[in-house]
Amino acid sequence: MHDTISGSCLCGQVTFDITGGFDSFFLCHCTRCQKDTGSAHAANLFSTQARIAWRSGQDMIKTFHLPGTRHAKSFCRACGSALPMVQGEGTLLIVPAGSLDSPLDMRPNAQICYASRAAWSDCLETVPKLDGLPG
Repeated sequence: MHDTISGSCLCGQVTFDITGGFDSFFLCHCTRCQKDTGSAHAANLFSTQARIAWRSGQDMIKTFHLPGTRHAKSFCRACGSALPMVQGEGTLLIVPAGSLDSPLDMRPNAQICYASRAAWSDCLETVPKLDGLPG
């Protein structure tokens, strides 16, 4: 039995619970994920066994499917936050790691599509780290 993990969108209209474990956690650097997130990569958890229960706001979820590809993104219609989705005819749950409110005890398994990474994302460990906004 796995603990329940909770999540939500930024505005709080969409909330969900996930039960069951994750198979993998990938940071994807493909150009599609860069466009999806507006950042260097997407951070998604994948599971063939976990189940999602929507607590609120399921009617606020929109899913975009990129024509001619398997690429898709679900998000809140109100705030645009990335949200979980089920693909593969109901066999694969994909959960954006940033949508979780519960702590995650899993580290990424791999950085995928790394050859497509944004050039500015190299050597980020050398960039100054601040605990808040810059003064």
